[in-house]
Amino acid sequence: MGVLLLIAFTTFSQSFEGTIKWSMKMDITDPATKARMEEAQKKMSDPANQAKMKEMQAKMNDPQMKAMLDANPQMKAQMEAAMKMMAGGDINAMIPKGMMVKLKNDNSLVTMDGGMMDKTQILYLKDKDQSIHIDNTNKTYALMNSKSPANTTESQAKVTKTSETKKILNYTCTKYIVESTSPKGKTVEQLFWTTKEISIDMKNLSRHQAGKGNQFFYDNIEGVPLQIEMSTPEGKMTMEATEIKKESLSASLFQIPAGYKEVKGGF
Repeated sequence: MGVLLLIAFTTFSQSFEGTIKWSMKMDITDPATKARMEEAQKKMSDPANQAKMKEMQAKMNDPQMKAMLDANPQMKAQMEAAMKMMAGGDINAMIPKGMMVKLKNDNSLVTMDGGMMDKTQILYLKDKDQSIHIDNTNKTYALMNSKSPANTTESQAKVTKTSETKKILNYTCTKYIVESTSPKGKTVEQLFWTTKEISIDMKNLSRHQAGKGNQFFYDNIEGVPLQIEMSTPEGKMTMEATEIKKESLSASLFQIPAGYKEVKGGF
């Protein structure tokens, strides 16, 4: 869900100007899933596999392989990130720790913290209705499909507004419960704690999504979510706003960096 939330936040319109920071946490509760992760962690930490990782890293510097990766910056960045994490022997390093969203004049800039997409940025330009993936390591950018094909997730989901409220960062939030079924037939429950005290139009999210067939927000939920929990039989993922700062931001933040090269594919 983390990647979906990241991309979703690039596409809503808003009058709020400033910065919102989020924490992200994944808790695996299913014994079988936890056992598989522990086994994967054990294999990654095994000296023999660590040696193989170093061998693969050396092969990536082979002239022919290097030329192929240089021709596909997205693949290169993803492989380098994966190799770095695997070499460290920590499977949890692949999971994002959080993200930062900057908003101004209906434009947004998302920066990921940690995980496979560490330091990746997603820029949304309102005037062009376009989301852009920015790779600062390779100084490239790629246009993303910001609109998903129509899907039935919205109609199949049951949304319940509760009377429960709580304060998050001093904003009063109301709890919504969303129940749906995954394509594999598993029950998925999402909890949204939303506030109407911040001026951001979240309903546009259901019409502008990146990622085929994915649903992040629902038209019949009111307000801006400051905490989201997604529960599945495997575990629970939680996102929570940790800082909301209203501030004047430079328009230069919401531009493709000068000198960056456009690349195709992958989004």
